[in-house]
Amino acid sequence: MENGFVILGIIALLFLSMYGYAYGSVILEKLNQRKESKKRQKEEAFRMERRAERQRIIDEKVNRYSKRSAEIRKELELLEKMRNKENVKVAN
Repeated sequence: MENGFVILGIIALLFLSMYGYAYGSVILEKLNQRKESKKRQKEEAFRMERRAERQRIIDEKVNRYSKRSAEIRKELELLEKMRNKENVKVAN
């Protein structure tokens, strides 16, 4: 009887080891896929942050240029008004 339990234990251990060997590679593959997906997500997040930063810089430049353009336009209008006033004075 003692030997029977030992033999049953060895057979159970044999089946468990076969099961572990068969599904071990599947489990490792799933773990590798998870690591890869996390890595891709981090890379995508980094790319998106870089794009957002670049877009912010571009927006700042555009705002700066548009403000400067508006200032130049106002100064040109003032110069035009001054020129018109001088022409009116000369005509009188």
